[in-house]
Parts: sequence; C-alpha cells; structure tokens
Amino acid sequence: MSDIQAVKYIWKNGELVNWEDATTHVLTHSLHYGDAIFEGLRAYKTADGKTAIFRLKEHFERFKKSAHMLEIDLPYTVEELCEATKELIDKNGLKSAYIRPILYRGYGVMGIDARTCKSDVVIAAWSWDAYLGDGALEKGIDTMVSSFRQRAVNAMPPAIKSSGNYLNSGLAKMEAVRNGYGEAIMLNEDGKVTEGTGENIFIVRDGALITPPTSDGLLEGITRDSIITIAREMGIEVRIESLLRTDLYIAEEAFFSGSAAELTPIASVDGRALPKEKPLTKRLQKEFFKLVQGELESHKDWLSYLN
Repeated sequence: MSDIQAVKYIWKNGELVNWEDATTHVLTHSLHYGDAIFEGLRAYKTADGKTAIFRLKEHFERFKKSAHMLEIDLPYTVEELCEATKELIDKNGLKSAYIRPILYRGYGVMGIDARTCKSDVVIAAWSWDAYLGDGALEKGIDTMVSSFRQRAVNAMPPAIKSSGNYLNSGLAKMEAVRNGYGEAIMLNEDGKVTEGTGENIFIVRDGALITPPTSDGLLEGITRDSIITIAREMGIEVRIESLLRTDLYIAEEAFFSGSAAELTPIASVDGRALPKEKPLTKRLQKEFFKLVQGELESHKDWLSYLN
C-alpha cells in the first residue's frame, strides 16, 4: 500500500485550498466520535488520453444518503460536489487518481448528540496505485477469515459508509497482516461471509458468480454493482446468496471488488489455495479495465470526463 502523495490543492467547504492548509481543529467532533461519512472513487486516464471519473454521480448520491442516515448536514448538492471533484483533479493536473470525499461534524460542539454542530466537507485526490500491493491484480492475495466479526446491521448499519464502521475493519486488517496475510475476510455473527475490510467479495462455483446479499451485513458497493451488471451482460450467471467460510475454501475462483481494490483475485483462504487458473476472474477484470478506460461502447454514462 503506497503512502499518500501530496498534490497542490484540496477542496474544502467550497474552495480550493493549498494541500498543507487543509487542516482542522483537534476538538473536531468527528475526530472524537467517528461520525463522519466518506467515499472512495477513482479517476482513470482513458484510451484517448482524457481523464474520466468512474461512476462519479453514483458515489455522491450514496454520500448524500449516508449523510441523511447519519443526520449530518450536507450543504452541497450532488451536482456541485461532482463539479468540485472535476475541478480539483484538473487543477492538480492528475491524469489518474484516487478520490476521497469526506463529510464530518466540525469544531464547536462536544457530546454524543451533535446534530447542531457545523459540518465540514472536504474532497482530496492523489495518485494511488494498487491498493492491495504490487502484483495483487495479477497474482492475487492470500487471505484469512478474521476472528473479528462484522458489526451487526442494527448496531453499526453497513449502508452508512461511515468512518466509525471502519474501526471494525481496521482490527481485522491488522490481525491479517500480523499473521502474514494480505487481507481479511469478515463473517457476521451468524457465521455468514460479508466482505473484506474495505472490499466486497465474489466467488465462482459451478461456473456461476456468487456474492452475498447486503442483508448479511455488507456495504452495497458501487464497483460490486458494476461487476454484477457487466457479468450478466457477458452471459455469466450471477447469484446473490449467502456464503459460509467453507464455500470460500472450495471456490473455483474468488476475488475482491472496490474502488480502491478494483478487481483483485484471491489466491488462498486460511492457507487453502484456490485454483491458480482464474479464467472468469480474468475475463471480468479485463472487461472492467476496458470499461473504466473508455474502451467500451457500453455504459459510457458511467464515465464523467473532465470539462
């Protein structure tokens, strides 16, 4: 995982500010209580040399929904945030980028109920290569099923992409890395597979693509939705059904999906190697990258080009 690479500007509360000036107070409410919401999305250099952001509007629509569910005031429209993101990438001269919008309750009020607290909105973007490490997209990564369970849907709702939810993920990720694995897979309290620490999960069984339902306690991923859509268009059977950890052990193929992880194959689970040949994963991966790089005629509406 590469470090953050500083660029010139960050967008904060309606204006571009210098990277080093995008600061906040140590008594910022969300720093203490984790009640911030965020998104992760990518911009790609397309085949014609232009820059396009993948499913920009859909990410900010989910951002808006998360803010509504967490009762944080979002003082900008989806359209304004989309335009701000385009401007930010253009002004920073980025051809490809990872993009991180965040909305948080700011300084001025302390206490658990801080709905009167003023909110801050920030969008940052920087160059970021393969999230799960060099070679992961080609070779896949080794994974373990974490001893930490996924937070319950009525305790920390996974539909809200909140900072607080990822404390759970952080514990699982550190456990996996400490034990020599590249990523963790999390189960819910009923023992059903949910997702990775920051990615959705798919397996292949009997030639069909299977991913767990959101009701099992996972984020409704935008990349997940994209993979389901393009797989069905390619004639691949897709099923949304619950999975147990033993389903992972005997999968013909498995992979993670997400804006950061993109489409990363899984090489093993709990020391049990999956087949080295991953034909369906490779087909989907190839189609996905052709799509985000503007090489397909389908789903052109998923790409937002810079002005």
